[in-house]
Amino acid sequence: MDRVNDTRIALVTGANKGIGFAIAQGLGAIGFTVAVGAREEARREKAVERLRAADVDAFGVAIDVTSDDSVAAAAATMERTAGRLDVLVNNAGIGGQTDGGAQDPTTLDLDVVRTVLETNVFGVVRVTNAMLPLLHRAGSPRIVNMSSNMGSLTLQTGPILAAYAPSKSMLNSVTAQYARRLADTNVIVNAGCPGYVATDFTGFNAPRTPEQGAAIAIRLATLPDDGPRGGFFDDEGVVPW
Repeated sequence: MDRVNDTRIALVTGANKGIGFAIAQGLGAIGFTVAVGAREEARREKAVERLRAADVDAFGVAIDVTSDDSVAAAAATMERTAGRLDVLVNNAGIGGQTDGGAQDPTTLDLDVVRTVLETNVFGVVRVTNAMLPLLHRAGSPRIVNMSSNMGSLTLQTGPILAAYAPSKSMLNSVTAQYARRLADTNVIVNAGCPGYVATDFTGFNAPRTPEQGAAIAIRLATLPDDGPRGGFFDDEGVVPW
């Protein structure tokens, strides 16, 4: 194993840009060794270079969350490189096609729904289950699922996006199920909402910076052992389901 045994290790999916990169940078700044999970090699390695230039101990992990083989290979890479995992941040996500009424519920394109769920929900399950053996080896393991208040059935915020918003509702429910299943372990699982952040997803037209959006993930990733489990949080506190 290449990494120092007493260094905390975090894997962030979709960490090559936006909120994911800011999460990786923020965790690195407080002493984590960060695995930058991303599909595209060039973008992944550029992100690693940027993090190292900021004095973050970082390395790249090739991972496509929609592929069983890719996720299994990523778990093998983490096993070989670190031998355990202290924090998993499931950040990779997509908004899905919106043109032509693709996410209008009255003209909903079910292929778009399937595509969004494959990344935003099934991808989280795929990665989490592959990494759980490594998480169980850590002293205080944490799983953070990056959600959105657009998935809140109470708030019903944002535009009508009948693939994306339900994908986050389902992610929240899956998060609660993991928390129930892992209640008698030291693995703490929560969902976080970064708020309306200026990224390519929002056309860079939003009031919050990626660093502001990353703050909730970093907080949930570093919860104390008696911290909350199975909740949905943003910077203000609990987000209603």
